[in-house]
Amino acid sequence: MDEALGKHWILLRGLARESAHWGDFVPLLQDAFPASRISLIDLPGTGCYYRKASPCSIRAIVESVRGDALAKGWLEKPVSILGLSFGAMVAWEWLSRHPEDIAGEVLMNTSFADLSPFYMRLRRQSYRDFAELAMTRDIFRRESRIVRLVSNRKDRYEATIEEWSRIQKARPISTKNALRQIVAAATYKPSHSKPQQPVLLLNGQGDRLVSPVCSEAIHKKWRIELRAHPWAGHDLTLDDGGWVATQIQDWVFQRTSCIDREPEQL
Repeated sequence: MDEALGKHWILLRGLARESAHWGDFVPLLQDAFPASRISLIDLPGTGCYYRKASPCSIRAIVESVRGDALAKGWLEKPVSILGLSFGAMVAWEWLSRHPEDIAGEVLMNTSFADLSPFYMRLRRQSYRDFAELAMTRDIFRRESRIVRLVSNRKDRYEATIEEWSRIQKARPISTKNALRQIVAAATYKPSHSKPQQPVLLLNGQGDRLVSPVCSEAIHKKWRIELRAHPWAGHDLTLDDGGWVATQIQDWVFQRTSCIDREPEQL
């Protein structure tokens, strides 16, 4: 399905985040793929579905998200999925369960329970931050701590905290739904079959939430290409969205140009 790769992107956000958190990255991706369609889907319990209960399993979340895509007529042709962290788990399970839907995937800063231990999937230095986040009801304070945990762009902290606070006030994710997503992420064990469709892994070497070793474990398990950013944190698209868009553009070009050259080689 490489010929459909990059023609229609569906973007899936991370834990307790929604489509609006993609921010300035969407136009960057559109610039990299000017002729392509870019669609955003909120996971159940977030964004436009913030009043909806989130399932406690990745499999159930996949069926909800896929049902949304089907209802919108987005799966008439295979799509490409870009997933960040928790969204990447959803993307992988979607590929495993419904490979006919997918032309290819890009997975960023993700981890799987059966490949990496808990203390790597949630780094030790993050425990205190999560405990404090769970106890505070102050939206601005909570979002401030989240931004500082997932991003290494200190020059953008103030603007990002203000924007993320506005998002949370408009469409607040409940504590119950956040916990449901955490359970789904913590218990997710993927299929051990290597996907037939192309997959690219991206990670940030400065990730203070999930160890970069987790992406390396996926890379080694299935021999999937991995490209690493030297300093970006967990939210790769927030820290260096231009780098992410360029890596995806280059990867898609390499995959599709191989197809274009095949007739000349015969």
